[in-house]
Amino acid sequence: MIELHPTPADQQAIGHFKYQNTGNNPVRFKSVRTSCGCTAAQTQKEEVAPGEKGEITATFNIGDRTGTQLKTVTVETDDPANARTVLTLKAVIPQNLQIAPMFVFWKQGEAPKPKMIGVSAEKDFPVKHLKVTSSTPDFETKVQETGQGQFKISVQPKDTNRPVVAILTIQPEDSPKMFQATARVVTAPITQ
Repeated sequence: MIELHPTPADQQAIGHFKYQNTGNNPVRFKSVRTSCGCTAAQTQKEEVAPGEKGEITATFNIGDRTGTQLKTVTVETDDPANARTVLTLKAVIPQNLQIAPMFVFWKQGEAPKPKMIGVSAEKDFPVKHLKVTSSTPDFETKVQETGQGQFKISVQPKDTNRPVVAILTIQPEDSPKMFQATARVVTAPITQ
C-alpha cells in the first residue's frame, strides 16, 4: 500500500509501485485495472525480463473529493505464482473547509428567523469568496466574510408552514471543490 498526502492545491495524487522480476522467466502483464474511473494506472513495459525492475504508476484524480480515499489497482500477469496482485493507493485529502454546523433546522410553525453556519478555510487553502446555493427556493442564503478565510452563512426559510429540506452547496470561488450542508423545516412533534 502507498499512502499519499496531497496538498489542497493538488489536482492529482500519483503513486509509484515498484517491482522486480525475481524469477527465471520473463513475465508479461495481461491487464492493469483500477477500482474506479477517477484512477488511471499504467506499466512502463509489457514484459519484464528476469532480474529487471520497473514500476506501475497509479494516478488518482482528486476532483472535489476530500478525506481518506482508498483506490485499488488489480494487476494480472502470466506468472502462475503471482497471476493476480491487488495494489492499494491511499490518498488522505485535506478537508480544506470546516463547516459547523453541517445541519440547521426549524420546527414547523417556528418563527422563520435566520440561523448561522460557520465556515473556516484551512490556512493553506486561501478562500476569498464563497458561493452558496440552495437546492430549493424555500431557503434564502447570504454569505458574510468575517475575515481571513472565515465566513458566516445566514440561512433563512421563506416560511415554516410545511416540512421541507434543502441541500446547501458551498463552493469556494476559483475552486472545483464543493461542500454541502443541510437546511430543513421539520414536523413539530404532536403534543397531547
